[in-house]
Amino acid sequence: MAPTEPTRRSSTEARREEPSEVSSRSELFTTISGLPTEPVYTPEMVELDYDRDLGAPGEYPFTRGVYPTMYRGRLWTMRQFAGFGTAEETNGRFRYLLEHGQTGLSTAFDMPSLMGYDSDHPRSLGEVGREGVAIDSLADMETLFAGIPLGEVSTSMTINSPAAILLAYYLCVGEQQGVPRAELRGTIQTDILKEYIAQKEYIFPPEPSMRLVTDMVEFCAREMPLWHPISVSGYHIREAGSTAAQELAFTLADGFTYVDWALERGLEVDEFAPRLSFFFNAHLDFFEEIGKYRAARRIWARELRERYGAKDPRSLLMRFHTQTAGVSLTAQQPEVNIVRTALEALAAVLGGTQSLHTNSFDEALALPTEDAVRLALRTQQVIAHETGVVNTIDPLGGSYYVEALTNRLEAEAYDYFDRIEKLGGVVAAIKENFFQREIAEASFRYQREVEQGQRIVVGVNRYQLDAEQPVEILKIDPALERGQIERVQALRARRDAAAAEAALGELKRAAAADGVNLMPLLVDASRAYVTMGEICDALREVWGTWRETPVF
Repeated sequence: MAPTEPTRRSSTEARREEPSEVSSRSELFTTISGLPTEPVYTPEMVELDYDRDLGAPGEYPFTRGVYPTMYRGRLWTMRQFAGFGTAEETNGRFRYLLEHGQTGLSTAFDMPSLMGYDSDHPRSLGEVGREGVAIDSLADMETLFAGIPLGEVSTSMTINSPAAILLAYYLCVGEQQGVPRAELRGTIQTDILKEYIAQKEYIFPPEPSMRLVTDMVEFCAREMPLWHPISVSGYHIREAGSTAAQELAFTLADGFTYVDWALERGLEVDEFAPRLSFFFNAHLDFFEEIGKYRAARRIWARELRERYGAKDPRSLLMRFHTQTAGVSLTAQQPEVNIVRTALEALAAVLGGTQSLHTNSFDEALALPTEDAVRLALRTQQVIAHETGVVNTIDPLGGSYYVEALTNRLEAEAYDYFDRIEKLGGVVAAIKENFFQREIAEASFRYQREVEQGQRIVVGVNRYQLDAEQPVEILKIDPALERGQIERVQALRARRDAAAAEAALGELKRAAAADGVNLMPLLVDASRAYVTMGEICDALREVWGTWRETPVF
């Protein structure tokens, strides 16, 4: 006798039917950002038109990926962040990573460099080389890339307020190696708006800072066509405690603001938009992150085409770098961070990233050791070569849950766009502390959930160990700071002082005037071995500095 066919319930009935047992779990059934999640997702819950909302990979609206073949044609760039101590030490780490299969360089700078101070400035005391490499002048940049052919590697540099100065140094090193500026490849972050919003490493007020950013965009569009002058960064917004929707919305709003300023400068959108890039966080909520990346591509393509009238298909492509979430790493049971990072990296790959950095498991404690960095790189290599996830493009596309998250995040982003526009745009909203308040409230909600046990963090509020074994961490020798101070002081003593003073004078006069692109003058100052601190002090003298109103 044939078995009886089970009675099939409709997807709507399955979704609405109450469970027969009561869940014993006390955690929240939401994403890490607080978006509610249904027990099951069905076709009726997702408004989806394939051609309008998805399309083929490499075709508008690029939800499924910016390139037709994605990782079947070429893997993402494996770009481990590196920088500590002196330029000589970081050069050694660069070489180590390249020898172990890294395919692009990514440079971290120390706090004095990020804030535009030389290593011998009183405010630099105790910070030189601690969080990244100390770069005071072109001489340090020459050491940093000694023996590394800039015509063959792609270099990323994470610096913002003094980004134009670092780009000038890099360009000069390329010249010394015989590499024309038009052939240099890489990205410099330059995203000053997110500094006011989240990371707080700004120097000048917003308007002159935006002028400097726009100078870089214009200069790169005409002189360095292979270079990305801005990496619009959501990473630090998320690290400050934002939700996924806030990271998505605030990052894109910043990107549109850079486009607006470049257009006001007189550039055509297709002159510069193809070289804008993005930088996102890969947090722990696996599916939410994938939905975020897909929504970001779709929004950017739509707005560049419909709002800004871009005609070059490359202008519509949101290409982005991803870094796994540093804020998700714990000092407790740090080896567990290996698991967290692997899952975050997998989400970035399934979300279609073009470049990826995987955090090392010991980064909640210190800068990573060589062993930890190698393991982080191996994580990417295992995903690329052993999991099979690179063999098909956007494998989660069409998932009811992923498409629902993509749509929901897109809708929340547009709601934020409307609120920002009503405040007068991004710069005005920064001055009103809008972004800062939104992030603070989201961060407070998440921390309260952790403290109340509604959101589990392994090793922190559940599954703790009574005694933990210490791990070996990287320690920066204090003698390195003394050596760096001596180097910058010796540089000032041996350079052509008159040439340095003349270059600084020209820079100050141009900064005080309207309509002068400062990049050529920064290159001249770099060749004269004017230091980072001297250049920033000259601009501080003309433009002043910025101090925000605290948010309580």
